[in-house]
Amino acid sequence: MKSAWNVLKEQIGHFYLIRRLSLYELKSKNKSNYLGMAWEVISPVIQILIYWFVFGSIRQRANIEVVPGFEVPFIYWLLGGFVLWTFFYQAVIQGSKSIYTRLLILSKMNFPMSVIPNIVIFSQFYTHLILLGITILIFQVSGYFVTIYFLQIFYFIFATFFLVFAISLITSTLSTIIRDVHMLLNATLRMLLYLSPVLWQVTILEDPLPTIMKINPLYYLIEGYRAALFGTGWYFAEHWRYSLYFWAVAIILLLFGARLHMKFRRHFIDYL
Repeated sequence: MKSAWNVLKEQIGHFYLIRRLSLYELKSKNKSNYLGMAWEVISPVIQILIYWFVFGSIRQRANIEVVPGFEVPFIYWLLGGFVLWTFFYQAVIQGSKSIYTRLLILSKMNFPMSVIPNIVIFSQFYTHLILLGITILIFQVSGYFVTIYFLQIFYFIFATFFLVFAISLITSTLSTIIRDVHMLLNATLRMLLYLSPVLWQVTILEDPLPTIMKINPLYYLIEGYRAALFGTGWYFAEHWRYSLYFWAVAIILLLFGARLHMKFRRHFIDYL
């Protein structure tokens, strides 16, 4: 508990630094491209179109029933989940290698190492906000207007950020000690795409598989995003038991990640 509290205090105390360095990270990453930061949006849009073409057009997917009596075209259902998946995947992958790829710089800097994963996460978060804005605009044009239920999107954004940071504390520490962890994580997340309700509904599975799939906390976040965008209800309140489960998992991951990080970070420079 003490380790988690210290890590959280470091994030709050260095928030201005995190925000500045995350913007620099985003700009420097794309400075050699002609289109610059536009690629941060173009790349996921291309991915969405590919998945829609493969899973929607070629297979001629029928409308998806978001809630009983309310169906939407597959492309909008896909977009509602994929906008979160893109942020989650990129933030976790980049966060996992955030420390060991910057060890040489960190040895000359004077700020807590726990802010490094957050800098990378924030740089991906800006892109997520742009994609979310584009998604909302598309929904408005398509007739899925913003309702009062959209307010819960801020709760699910915070929940996503919390989970990503907790996971990144664990993976960035382990990846610094054992570099193969990053490669294993990359392969695992690619598989997780097909084990999450991003490309298809888990309701088509027979029991008890849907219940098992819901163990994945990403399911909670994706369905929450869709509930907010389509305005189908207060997902976090209607599924309050699932909300408690999600936060239990997220907090346990943060406690474990903070303790792991605090235990090994004094030795990180030894892995140069």
